[in-house]
Amino acid sequence: MNRSGFVKLAVVGIGLVVVSFFVRGFGQLAFGRGVAELLQAPIIVVGFALLVYLFVRATLDALGLWTIEET
Repeated sequence: MNRSGFVKLAVVGIGLVVVSFFVRGFGQLAFGRGVAELLQAPIIVVGFALLVYLFVRATLDALGLWTIEET
């Protein structure tokens, strides 16, 4: 993975988390609270998992154990 790919994945992860809140808000208006939470859950889990992976990867890069290439 290079640095530009890392940044793109970070933007996608943050975007997924933000989109999940919009899905929950509009879902509550359209379908009710329970259905909105069911629609939001997979999106926020994927976004959060991606951000956790990127955090671990950046930490390992800072320690010099698993480098992120510069191109």
